[in-house]
Amino acid sequence: MIKTANWITSSFDIDDSAAEFIRKFTIDKNVVSAILTVTAVGVYDAYLNGKRIGDFILAPGCTAYNKRLQYQTYDISDMLCENNEIVITVGKGWHRSRMSENRPEINTNPCAVIAEIEIIYEDGTKEVIQTDETWYFRKSKVVFNDIWDGETYDASLNDFAEMTVNIVDLDKDILIPQEGEIICEQEILYPKELIITPKGEKVIDFGQEITGYIAFTVNAKKGDKVELSCAEVLDRDGNFYNANYRSAKSKMIYICCEGEQSYKPRFTFYGFRYIRLDSYAGEIDLTKICAVAVYSDMKRSGYIRTSNEKLNKLFSNTLWSQRDNFLDIPTDCPQRDERMGWTGDAQVFAKTACYNYNAKKFFGKWLGDLRAEQRENGSIPDTVPNFWKIMRSSTAWGDAMTIIPWQLYLMYGDKKDLEDNFDAMKKWVDFMTNDSLDKYLWTCADDSDKKWRKHYGDWLALDAPSGSYRGITSDNFIASAFYAYSTEILVKAGKVIGKDMSEYEELYRNIVSTFKKTFTKYSTQTECVLALYFNLTDKKEETAKQLNDMIVSNGNKLQTGFVGTPYLLYALSENGYTDTAYNLLLQEEYPSWLYEVNHGATTIWEHWDGIREDGTFWSDDMNSYNHYSYGAVIDWIYSVAGGIKPDKAGFDGVIIEPYPTDRIEWFKTEYNSRYGKIVSKWTNTDNGVKYEIETPVPAKIIINGEERIVYAGKYEFM
Repeated sequence: MIKTANWITSSFDIDDSAAEFIRKFTIDKNVVSAILTVTAVGVYDAYLNGKRIGDFILAPGCTAYNKRLQYQTYDISDMLCENNEIVITVGKGWHRSRMSENRPEINTNPCAVIAEIEIIYEDGTKEVIQTDETWYFRKSKVVFNDIWDGETYDASLNDFAEMTVNIVDLDKDILIPQEGEIICEQEILYPKELIITPKGEKVIDFGQEITGYIAFTVNAKKGDKVELSCAEVLDRDGNFYNANYRSAKSKMIYICCEGEQSYKPRFTFYGFRYIRLDSYAGEIDLTKICAVAVYSDMKRSGYIRTSNEKLNKLFSNTLWSQRDNFLDIPTDCPQRDERMGWTGDAQVFAKTACYNYNAKKFFGKWLGDLRAEQRENGSIPDTVPNFWKIMRSSTAWGDAMTIIPWQLYLMYGDKKDLEDNFDAMKKWVDFMTNDSLDKYLWTCADDSDKKWRKHYGDWLALDAPSGSYRGITSDNFIASAFYAYSTEILVKAGKVIGKDMSEYEELYRNIVSTFKKTFTKYSTQTECVLALYFNLTDKKEETAKQLNDMIVSNGNKLQTGFVGTPYLLYALSENGYTDTAYNLLLQEEYPSWLYEVNHGATTIWEHWDGIREDGTFWSDDMNSYNHYSYGAVIDWIYSVAGGIKPDKAGFDGVIIEPYPTDRIEWFKTEYNSRYGKIVSKWTNTDNGVKYEIETPVPAKIIINGEERIVYAGKYEFM
């Protein structure tokens, strides 16, 4: 057991360098099996006899480190020889980088590793090699590493001397087996072009924004330097621009040894499309430079293809934003001095995420961190892991604790997702109940004069007053609406796993009744959306018409932010305004999803006008070009435009109810459920709409209001 091994650390402070921990051992018998179990304070990679063990990048991943630290196991049976040397190199990672400085109980832990090798021999004997005082330590040639700032590798250095290690008393009770998907190298992208900017800078465009790093090979002299900087966009003059990275240096620096050599970072990641060559050793050979995408190793499950290439590009952009921000935790962005697991972003995107990829294991692990970070009073911090030590708990952000487990259950049909999280879901609902000024609502005192209030409101909504990040929708309206929604989910979840939910059923009825009495008029698009989608109005027809009129009078344009946008198209299509939903989806003027496409986006932007019509930027302060939240529209495309949705949890039963439009010639949606492939395609023909359906299980097919029950198979309808 790894918990009987010792935590070992360096015998002196290595500052920003990475440390190597070394053990040499001899084998003189035939080996049946050999298993390495290992984790670290920081991030590590391990080499046995010069060969890398496994393909987990940035192991052991990112967790609520004071409560949970994953360890990994690797089969190294075929890597052993007579004389062996294992080298485990540990970088700072999330644990000890700048991003966790607000959590000294995490950040100030020393660089450390704990490991064991269990060898079973052919003669039936067993040998266990554990981290202890027989290991050695030395500084590595990674002389600087930080998640935000990048990595510096000095290949010109000679190997450092080996020194003794110290045994350190660190918590072993927090050690848990690997829960999430491992992080792996994925796509390889090659330079699209080398640009000489108006300022004379040399910039490589890879044509796609990714999360990962650069790999290159150079022929250089000892002491030559390769220094690279990252950017998402060029400015309107075509010059390199990364002021929106804020304080994150995001640099790759490599100091060369003599001759031909290759390098790629090991202990950090970057978000970029463009790379500026601040210095480069020798000739620039684009065939020897590539970008490596790195993200959690999820299996692709969803596909959308249409006759509208701009819509296809929107889907591609959403996929890339998910890949780029699903690096062990669901981050808001992968590039600036943030990269946090924002709960609000994750919950609005969860449904889309589960259509695009099998995200069950990914979210299952992160929900463990939500539970670990949940406070005794039931509140959920706005970021998880809570590296910034944010003490408040906002509506629509903390609701990740109810919404995501329920979404996992609907998509994958596993009751364990509800059982594991039910107590935490209940605590969240109880927190809202106890935190309110008014019974059966979630209300708080008016603190509108403060920049950072209790709640984020309808974050980045376009009806925001000048200079504000939040829309004008009332915080109390939003909070009370989500209070009702989370309570409804809790009741449903409890019933699925056999709980008596009568108390919370009564609570839910009272919340809805009080909401309807309190909020009798709606003044924003988001208020109409939430009242409709969360079933909080008795005047659905009137409210839907009001929402539709608001959009039409605004030039078929939305004004919603992070809270209203994910449900906007549903609120329209579920209430007879599917044409208006399509008008929004296919809108190309600002603000719209296709506006970004028309302005060269390869991922989803944080702001509808991240790049304005005149080429200027929204701001340097908070302007990510890789922020998946508004990509939540894709789940409407799967489930309404394509019409694929579960009739029973986990797609035990399927509903296929597509809604075509004559503005798109053909539209194909595919989802690979646990039972097999579900396909919905519609095509506008001279004789009407042709439907092509494929289902692996019995399905309910609804076309133009006509319902058909079919068995597994392929079908065509006109």
